[in-house]
Amino acid sequence: MAVGKEIRTKIGSIKNTQKITRAMEMVAASKMRKTKDRMQATRPYSKKIGRIIRHLAHANPEYKHPFLIVREVKRVGIIIVSSDRGLCGGLNSNLFRKTLSQLMDWEKANVEVDVCTIGTKASVFFSNLRAHLIGQVSKLGDTPHLQDIVGIIKIMLDAYGEGKIDELYLVSNEFVNTMTQRPNIEKLIPVVAGELEERLSGHWDYLYEPDAREVLDHLLTRYIESIVYQGVVENNASEQAARMVAMKSASDNAGNLIAELQLIYNKARQAAITQEISEIVGGASAV
Repeated sequence: MAVGKEIRTKIGSIKNTQKITRAMEMVAASKMRKTKDRMQATRPYSKKIGRIIRHLAHANPEYKHPFLIVREVKRVGIIIVSSDRGLCGGLNSNLFRKTLSQLMDWEKANVEVDVCTIGTKASVFFSNLRAHLIGQVSKLGDTPHLQDIVGIIKIMLDAYGEGKIDELYLVSNEFVNTMTQRPNIEKLIPVVAGELEERLSGHWDYLYEPDAREVLDHLLTRYIESIVYQGVVENNASEQAARMVAMKSASDNAGNLIAELQLIYNKARQAAITQEISEIVGGASAV
């Protein structure tokens, strides 16, 4: 019964694959809890410093930092955060699709783009796309550290300070919940002024110690670093959540396929038995 043997082999192969996807699902679930805790621990700091910086955009300091000055846009910089590995559903492809749409808009407006990537998938994708890559870093692992991405950030900040780029953007996946991860494009520089409380309206400024230049240089650099780091941490949590869901879906699909093949096998086996009985009855009748 050659057909039955072939089906049994397929069933065995799919069962082995199902064991792998179930194991990967459990590993991703464990990692997601850790990355989610890390993401939630860093969110308050990034939100607070972001609020302060958006207030600064409304202030009237004696020293106007370059990060607060709007320029004519001729060239932009973009930092793209992706995963190092695949098997996480459409996480990276959705991010790249949104990025390509934005790149096309800039191309139509005759705006050139410099790209820095964080993550192997983004590096490979945009290298194949022949984008103007000026920096890349990968293999940050499940516990990324700020010092791992400081180099990439400095490349872009130096380019902005030297007037080589006029705006800086961050592209990463925002963790909404376990089932939803949203690709997000955020402008980092120049700082966009946020909503201001009524009590801070009018002509005002902060008190700086020792002086405005030193404080703003340090604070705005820390702000950019914190936002990019938060993007990396959120992308890590998104990656594990997407992988867990993708592996669960793969395991469920494998189970459905096994059930279908088992039914086909049973039908083929029943047909073979029926044929053998018919041959025996036919032979007995001939005798």
